Amino acid sequence: MPKTLFDKIWSHHRLAEDEGGKTLLYIDRVVVDDVRAPQVLENLERRALTIRRPDLAVVVQDHSVPSFMTHTSLGGSVFVDATREAARRHGLRLLDVGDAEQGISHVTLPALGLVLPGSTYLCVDSHSPTVGGAGALGLACGSTELEHVLATQAMWMRKPRQMRITFPGALGPGVCAKDLILHLIGRLGIEMARGVALELAGELIASLSVEARLTLCNMAVELGARTCIVAPDETTFAWLATLPHTPRGEMWRSAYAHWQELRSDRDAKFDIDLTMDCADLVPQITWGTSPAQVTSIAGSAPATAAEAGLDEAIWQRALDYIGLSPGARLAGTRIDRVFIGSCTNARLEDIESAARVVAGRKVAPHVKAIVVPGSRAVSRQALERGLRDILVDAGFLWGEPGCSMCAGGGGEKVLAGERIVSTTNRNFEGRQGAGVRTHLASPATAAAAAIMGEICDPRPLLRSIGSA
Repeated sequence: MPKTLFDKIWSHHRLAEDEGGKTLLYIDRVVVDDVRAPQVLENLERRALTIRRPDLAVVVQDHSVPSFMTHTSLGGSVFVDATREAARRHGLRLLDVGDAEQGISHVTLPALGLVLPGSTYLCVDSHSPTVGGAGALGLACGSTELEHVLATQAMWMRKPRQMRITFPGALGPGVCAKDLILHLIGRLGIEMARGVALELAGELIASLSVEARLTLCNMAVELGARTCIVAPDETTFAWLATLPHTPRGEMWRSAYAHWQELRSDRDAKFDIDLTMDCADLVPQITWGTSPAQVTSIAGSAPATAAEAGLDEAIWQRALDYIGLSPGARLAGTRIDRVFIGSCTNARLEDIESAARVVAGRKVAPHVKAIVVPGSRAVSRQALERGLRDILVDAGFLWGEPGCSMCAGGGGEKVLAGERIVSTTNRNFEGRQGAGVRTHLASPATAAAAAIMGEICDPRPLLRSIGSA
């Protein structure tokens, strides 16, 4: 019987089934972040439980790491200190503040080669499906569930329905993965894909870098998907071959042979199977308080609730919060801040995209613009390639790797009423601070807004690095 990619990974990790239809899945890699680590690991101690495979667990410092403090002062954070001590007590690998490999979990683990195609990856953070861009099965869980997984290396889960979206063609110049996923969320909303295992396929997906695929899988969560995955291919394998912790020698050859089988069979059946042509897609930006409330960069806020496809009260509340009038054009709207970062868009490719826009230019005087790389490795690479200098010379602040302003955990606070163009994944009311008006966009669009001081199309500003 033909199998989907998800079926193959699921079957390979299935340990048992209960009478209620749930499956016990083996988990290959467990990640514990600094927000949950102290309490979760303390609870294990209180229950006299040991970690079954400490060699397969990684503790990360990301959510609580302040963006603009020295390493010395960083060590004073309550969460940072508590996480460091908890990891030490349990003998767990810690990607600590200042370490060469420290960064946001969903950025740094794939880039280290600690998450491989066909493997299962678990973290409390809802954006764990990010790793699907590298062909892994990323799953999120609750804190109590994480305790169970650490103690058993397995998790009970009901097998979800499956959905595939096939994209023919390719993206046009100046349009990127963030634009594609925002458009997709706007088209489908958050109900059609709720709870599904989503596979993204087609010529367009195959043309993208692994970093771009990671962005797509990251924001598939905002579609409501339980997980999201892209079949690994030669692009994936070439990327993996450059990473520090991937297999070598005979282990690589064996793994490579296995990875080549990780694709949906030709006649595999999906519960929902769609094809979407996005060849004419243009840069996207959100107008409201949900990632699904999105329009093209030349578009407008919906003039009516019916146009928005929303209840009248929801439509009006979104416009009131974001501070736009019905039918208002997005382009030309004055902004106060720009943030480039988060597990969605803080990889080297994202920073390069922003640098291509700002090279030789200056941030508008009234705008405060910030870049926070997703990992220390990304920060080093950006420095080596001159990208950091381009952005700093233009007037951007450069932060310490971490989640930063995504949800305000370790980043600088945005003031109530300020309007920010952000490369993060959520624009809910209060997400980046009480009363903050967040517009989600790509790194290029965010960078262009920083330069022009208003929402604008980034494509006229794009240039090759070094041509300024």
